[in-house]
Amino acid sequence: MRRGPAADGAAAMQAASDSPSRLIAVLAAGGFASTFAGRVVEPLVGVLARDLASPPATVALLSTAFALPYALIQPVLGPVGDALGKERVVVACLFVLTLALAACAAAGDIGTLFGLRMLAGAAAGGVIPLSLAMMGDRIPMERRQVAIGRFLVAVILGQLSGSTIAGLIEGAIGWRGVFCLAAGVGGLGLLGVALGFARRLRAAGGRFALAPALSRYRAILRNPRARVLFSAVFVEAIAVFGIFPHLAHLIEARGEGGPKEAGLVLAGFAAGGLAYSLAVGLLLRFLGQTRMLMAGGAVSGAALMIVGLAGSWQADCAALVALGLGFYMLHNTFQVQVTEVAPEARASAVALHAFSFFCGQAIGVAVLGLGLETLGQLPALGVCAAAILVLGLVTARRLARPG
Repeated sequence: MRRGPAADGAAAMQAASDSPSRLIAVLAAGGFASTFAGRVVEPLVGVLARDLASPPATVALLSTAFALPYALIQPVLGPVGDALGKERVVVACLFVLTLALAACAAAGDIGTLFGLRMLAGAAAGGVIPLSLAMMGDRIPMERRQVAIGRFLVAVILGQLSGSTIAGLIEGAIGWRGVFCLAAGVGGLGLLGVALGFARRLRAAGGRFALAPALSRYRAILRNPRARVLFSAVFVEAIAVFGIFPHLAHLIEARGEGGPKEAGLVLAGFAAGGLAYSLAVGLLLRFLGQTRMLMAGGAVSGAALMIVGLAGSWQADCAALVALGLGFYMLHNTFQVQVTEVAPEARASAVALHAFSFFCGQAIGVAVLGLGLETLGQLPALGVCAAAILVLGLVTARRLARPG
């Protein structure tokens, strides 16, 4: 039976609201807010150490306080998103994230700040992984890597803005002002996502059940390809992100500056990632996924060796631009692959992927701290460079096989 004009119009409006470009724009608002929140602390390590009377090595663990709950919440949020609706969970997480960031501005001691950063990290953990799962649900595989690359523009701009702005404006508004700004950004992200998904949020949600969730996880972990991807991002996170919270202290110890210089160096990583996002279509055309993994490992390894040489902060900044490019050549390819590991339980698969990645980030800070103390900067980062180079070669070989 033929539909009437009203039904055709409703279908057209539904298709427009679910178009990939609109979906990416809505998800980008939340992705920007969550990564902005995650990066504002790193340039402030020296300032927080002085104001809160704590050693810099302890304050650097605020990154772990954000990353570890981000990881540990994933096995919960993945199946909850599959059951209740991914949009609903993303909005709830952004709401909690905004409140936690506002409370950070009022923290009176390092212990309170650690607790609030843990809450913020757990809330942020529901935003990007579920966003990737939504793109996997609604965007065909042949267009997905470019689409995710476009979404990453907002994610990377959040990283770039968080680290750079925090370093540049801390002197004017203080670290408490920086957290207030982060809370404002979180509120805007919440508003954008809630308005973008307003119609879907009004629809009835599903119901969470533990037994099916555990069954989905068992099925995913039996998949050899999934195990390769989860292991790869764990190693990748340790090798690449372990040095980030230590950079501000290393630059300050060399007498080259403070939060401003550290923020600019960390912004180099985001700039490299942004370059990847803008060039992902060309890179796929000329390299393909297999050679992209090999090239990403080589570029990342070379960049880590330059940072290990402990030259000037300007050299570190240039190296982090290359590191950002190489990292996203690896990581975006892993992200696309994991969205096809379990199409019937995409949020659960992406959640396990994020769990592995952020466990690596959390552990990497402590591992690199120990390496810097016992081995020195060049040997510690030399080990990381070798690990990321080997990772690119191994995953290129393993993932080239049919899934």
